[in-house]
Amino acid sequence: MDMVISPEAAAWFKKELTLQTGDYIRLFPRYSSGGGLHPGFSLGIATEAPARPATQVEQEGIVFYMEEQDLWYMEGYSLSIIYVEAEDDIEYKYIPLPVAGNVSQV
Repeated sequence: MDMVISPEAAAWFKKELTLQTGDYIRLFPRYSSGGGLHPGFSLGIATEAPARPATQVEQEGIVFYMEEQDLWYMEGYSLSIIYVEAEDDIEYKYIPLPVAGNVSQV
């Protein structure tokens, strides 16, 4: 699973959550009436240091990560978090990963 956080999205997190360089954002599946990749779940955030990070990326001095036990939510996908200026908000984009052995013929 890959994570990409745009610099603008990281700046939004810093502003909205009053974060400092060196702080952490944990991304995790949470129960929700809405839905992301899985019915009844969406991606939640918390400002806490990692315990068992499986994947992490640093952007604008903030470390974004997912713990090992939460990776099931992103299985088969990579995550891109972008800033949407018109809404002054962020957006999660789930990008399917190529399936191994899937070869297209031209």
